Amino acid sequence: MSGFLVDSPAARPRFRQPCAEDLAVSTPSVNTDHTNQDVLEVFAMHRELACLPVTEQGRPIGLINRSIFLSQMSKPYHRELYNRKSCIAFMDKEPLVVDAEMSIDALTFRTVEYGEKALADGFIVARAGQYIGLGHGLQLMRVVADMQAERNRQIMHSIDYASTIQRAMLRTSRETLAATLADAALVWEPRDVVGGDFYHFAAFQDGWFAALADCTGHGVPGAFMTLIASSLLSQALEQLGPRDPGALLMAVNRGIKQMLAQTDREPRQTPDASESDDGLDAAFFWFDNTTRQLTFSGAKSSLFVLQPGDAEGEMINGARMGVGYVDTAMDYVWHNSTMQTQAGTLVFVTTDGLIDQIGGPKEIAFGKRRMREAICTQREASATQISDAVLDVHRAWQGEQRRRDDLTFFCFRAQ
Repeated sequence: MSGFLVDSPAARPRFRQPCAEDLAVSTPSVNTDHTNQDVLEVFAMHRELACLPVTEQGRPIGLINRSIFLSQMSKPYHRELYNRKSCIAFMDKEPLVVDAEMSIDALTFRTVEYGEKALADGFIVARAGQYIGLGHGLQLMRVVADMQAERNRQIMHSIDYASTIQRAMLRTSRETLAATLADAALVWEPRDVVGGDFYHFAAFQDGWFAALADCTGHGVPGAFMTLIASSLLSQALEQLGPRDPGALLMAVNRGIKQMLAQTDREPRQTPDASESDDGLDAAFFWFDNTTRQLTFSGAKSSLFVLQPGDAEGEMINGARMGVGYVDTAMDYVWHNSTMQTQAGTLVFVTTDGLIDQIGGPKEIAFGKRRMREAICTQREASATQISDAVLDVHRAWQGEQRRRDDLTFFCFRAQ
């Protein structure tokens, strides 16, 4: 089965069920005697290494995340303070450690229960308590997908369960949104049982952060990408805070390119190049409660703003570069756009599933113009009523046409 590291055929039963050991990739590790300077040297020598296990007498005790470690060591005076100190200073002291004999099914549930960190950073595989290798969340997802493809009788049950997991991961954001904004509406309709769109909403003392994203693919592949992207966004929010959407897009871009090995190459040009060219289009924005300023940064996404008394509204366009793809530079910079809102200002943001839907008598795309007209027609209504009106017009336009994409949009009115 693709993606497995296996022993010789004679060493194991031919039809042995795969287990965690099959996902264990031999990677460099450090022990508690190594310093942070040693860690810097290991990361410099192995640029593909996203995480570095830490052991004590061969027993895994922690995991050093490359991005977090380099971010800490780049702070003023941190190298002078920490270079010669033990590498445990910046390690995650509670990584997911699994036994080599754990089944893939048990490992999948364990990883989901452990949370997004295990998907982003990976998990440590041990035999008899001794470190043998590092497993990666993306590799686990691919193995699970391969296994499900071979279990045709169970695939719909598995997809239904994946939908439960995906909806559960989005539930916190939806509940926080409902508790934070008095006049807002959020629509999330995957084309299939699971989808490649996701949203994130988080409230803070001085404002709130929101994100809408459209990942590559639909169904199960798209849902896997949402797990990767949402975990990277959560990690970036912890490191950078919510007030600079452009910097958060940059962090997610770097994370995806590193995880999927989509770095510093032309697509499909080298024999050992990754076959993936995946990423996302996204709109990230921060709203300041005191100033009512909205800070927006978009990757192939736009923001529609309708101020009180404005007849047509304004479309704020993001950059024409997606996040994480092969042709997106590792150091690409997304800039922020800041706009002043007032009481009654209406803001609408959508993934392209709304505007790209084919329909109407000429079988053409719904487009931004029809979207704006539907919003402006209901400009005095609540966000929920505007959302319903947009959906009604969109469905009438679609008619008998097949749904082309996942559909997600967010509408709110400033108070």
